[in-house]
Amino acid sequence: MTVPALPAQRPSVLLVEDDSAVRRSIQLMLQARGYEVRAFASGVAALADPAVGEAACLITDYRMIDMSGAELLRGLRVAGWRRPAILITAYRRDAVALGDDGTQFDEVFEKPLLDHRLLACVDRATGRA
Repeated sequence: MTVPALPAQRPSVLLVEDDSAVRRSIQLMLQARGYEVRAFASGVAALADPAVGEAACLITDYRMIDMSGAELLRGLRVAGWRRPAILITAYRRDAVALGDDGTQFDEVFEKPLLDHRLLACVDRATGRA
């Protein structure tokens, strides 16, 4: 008797974006690609979820109401999270000025996003490339 193999665990992506339409669009795109997505409207809500430490990759907006994407990444780094981080922003000039104080992003994408570039970046960040 052959036992079917269990499906491989889907890589988890942490998505933090305060614009609900953008968040939902990215979430659906990543889920269609086979990712498990934990999506939040705020950095505070994301940091309050104990499961965020399991994420293989972070995608966050730069400017949000409760905290910036840099502050979110800094909070994750303080908690010991050391995985790749992707910043999405309409304010690239501000994002380029981010320092090396725990806010170093692996990639910065300007809005509007090019879906294929973001997917390729997430694939590399999660080891699926």
